[in-house]
Amino acid sequence: MRTKLSQFNYELPPNLIAQYPAKERHDSRLMVVHRDTGEIEHKVFKDILEYFDEEDILIFNNTKVFPARMYGRKEKTGARIEVFLLRELNTDARLWDVLVDPARKIRVGNKLYFSDEHDNDRLVAEVVDNTTSRGRTIRFLYDGPDDEFRQELNYLGTTPLPKTLGREAEESDKERFQTVFAKEVGAVAAPTAGLHFSRELMKRFEIKGVDFAELTLHIGLGTFRSIDVEDLSKHKMDAEYYRILEKAVGQVNKAKKENRRVCAVGTTVMRAIESAVSAESYLKEAQGWTNRFIYPPFDFKIANAMVSNFHLPKSSLLIMVSAFGGKELIKHAYEEAVKEEYRFFTYGDAMLIL
Repeated sequence: MRTKLSQFNYELPPNLIAQYPAKERHDSRLMVVHRDTGEIEHKVFKDILEYFDEEDILIFNNTKVFPARMYGRKEKTGARIEVFLLRELNTDARLWDVLVDPARKIRVGNKLYFSDEHDNDRLVAEVVDNTTSRGRTIRFLYDGPDDEFRQELNYLGTTPLPKTLGREAEESDKERFQTVFAKEVGAVAAPTAGLHFSRELMKRFEIKGVDFAELTLHIGLGTFRSIDVEDLSKHKMDAEYYRILEKAVGQVNKAKKENRRVCAVGTTVMRAIESAVSAESYLKEAQGWTNRFIYPPFDFKIANAMVSNFHLPKSSLLIMVSAFGGKELIKHAYEEAVKEEYRFFTYGDAMLIL
């Protein structure tokens, strides 16, 4: 029996897509879903502490979002062009993979100018290749040292909020579209399950003796790409860079051996750890690119709990959560979430699956 995309559709009223985060990170709502009994509880996120004991472990993605959305103008015509930085291809040559919008106007050889609020040009880039219909390779023409170039990118770029939010990034998004434990720069979207953890809540977990492990997975735009095949076995995920170091491996495997609660905070953590499973079904050190697509039925080897936001219909994220929580139970939980008017998507509420 093939798993079909249409099994993961549901009616999401547009007003339930959160435009802004909760005032305090830990004050968003939390739905707790128990796989063994099917029970669903309605809590506040800071109550998550109640479900963990000493020596349980939370695994976080410490990727840091960079201000990937820039606005430039095309030479001669002055047309405003959005340039979305996807990833750096070559540091020395300042080559980047980008998406441009509107794309039809941007051809190889075109120059793009990026200026500050006083219309002073700060950076110039040249289009050197076409990659996809909206994709281009650009070279920034900048002679200064690398740290100064990065400062210019940070200065000119804006927080890459998903288009689904339907609003431009604001000053507050610089902080709120970033987890409190973000440190490895490289993502164009935040690991949203981690956004609910405040410094105060992390401190409370520490006092309780709950362990934290960190890994890195740099989230690309593929996270938001819609799936266009009905048969999920034919879907190909965009590859994302990840790294799991020795320290995290030791922490997670110790907790697993002792039958502790091992909680993946977010779908990106789940994808990373399930991409690095040893022959004995333990976590192993890994570094590289993963395009693992997790859909039901799937045998999870590492985590026995997960935190996740409420995802959009037919998204790869909802499909992974359904694989972990059970298709019917998660379907029921989402119906309940709509009925109870939980907030969905990037800045929305959270679910804990036990």
